[in-house]
Amino acid sequence: MNAELFLKGLIIGGAAGVAAGILFAPKSGKETRDQIYNSSQDLLDKARTQYDGARQKVTELSEETKTSYHEGKGRLKKAVHAGINAYKDTKAEISQT
Repeated sequence: MNAELFLKGLIIGGAAGVAAGILFAPKSGKETRDQIYNSSQDLLDKARTQYDGARQKVTELSEETKTSYHEGKGRLKKAVHAGINAYKDTKAEISQT
């Protein structure tokens, strides 16, 4: 019996809450839907802006990384060749003495 009363009270209280919400809502349904739509469009625009900015930053970082890689590769080649030449020069000097 207590469970039935509780369930009835829950249903009646819920219905009364919904009715009160509808009656005392500060805006009409259309205004509320328009506000939700506008807010979602603003959020979507911000997300697109953030996405575009992040994408541009990733592209820039990728280009910088490629440039650094190629520069480092060039310096490494020069250093290896200088090391090989120094080795050959030293070996030739030792052979002559």
